[in-house]
Amino acid sequence: MKLRIHAFDLPLRHVFTISRESISVQPTVIVELEQDGVRGYGEATTNSYYNATREAMTAALERLRPELETLTCDDPAALWERFAGVLRDQPFAQCALDQAAYDLWGKLRGAPVHKLWGLETDHLPLTNYTIGIDTIEVMVAKMNEFPGWPVYKIKLGTARDLEIVRELRRHTSAVFRVDANCGWTADQTIANSRVLSELNVEFIEQPLPADQWEAMKRVRAESALPVIADESCVVEADVARCAGFFHGVNIKLVKCGGLTPARRMIAAARRFDMRVMVGCMTESTVGISAIAQLLPLLDYVDMDGALLLARDIATGVRIEQGRCVYPATPGNGVSLVES
Repeated sequence: MKLRIHAFDLPLRHVFTISRESISVQPTVIVELEQDGVRGYGEATTNSYYNATREAMTAALERLRPELETLTCDDPAALWERFAGVLRDQPFAQCALDQAAYDLWGKLRGAPVHKLWGLETDHLPLTNYTIGIDTIEVMVAKMNEFPGWPVYKIKLGTARDLEIVRELRRHTSAVFRVDANCGWTADQTIANSRVLSELNVEFIEQPLPADQWEAMKRVRAESALPVIADESCVVEADVARCAGFFHGVNIKLVKCGGLTPARRMIAAARRFDMRVMVGCMTESTVGISAIAQLLPLLDYVDMDGALLLARDIATGVRIEQGRCVYPATPGNGVSLVES
């Protein structure tokens, strides 16, 4: 295999704000693996919360180059294990490599990755469209840019959270999900859950800071809505830890290191009778197409990252009114339109 590393700055449609930060441009790293003239692609965005920088990811991948370029893409899971030790502290870089390996593996075998895993796509969850924090008027306008969407995820963590949801509810009958990104207290979460349950909110994602386990146990017991872990569920070991504290987990490929560990995390969550979601960052169609391979295994999905961009850098899966449309191409189905 040949390794190429691409750096892109992804411009957003709007400034995207959550409880702890705002961004207008998302830096991302694209890994390209080539074998026999076939190219596979994977992605990892930068992220200040997880200390994931472009420089660190690139340096970690460059350290692998001499050994990686002596190998062939026969088994992406085995490749993940081979470099697990070296990339232990760089899960974002490992994710981009793992996604690229699966895309290449599927393309070399002439079939989509989910088909090679034996998964069927007859019944798939719909993805939400995310509304970042802004003035209430702008949040309504953002939602109306994607009218008729079946599910919206509303970013919260402000002094006007319930007012925001009430106003958005006036404009649509769609299902809502809310994500406080660690921005609430236990008392706020429990009180808010009772109001939100009357506003057709499906669940609350990560209401408390990730280290507040005892408070989270109380929230799980008293919340009127299911609570889903995000910042509290980063790597494989966290799934077991979240059992008894959350009703489900949101798995992010970049946080855990790619598709290979994500599949294990999904299986572990099922053993604990937990609901399973896979979420995205604000990323291009490269990363979103990787997430799509897991869809048949999920209860919920948040794969709207490329819809938040002003300009994409790739083609692959498309999202139409919340529904994933797979391309008629193998692997993850990814092609770069910028390089």
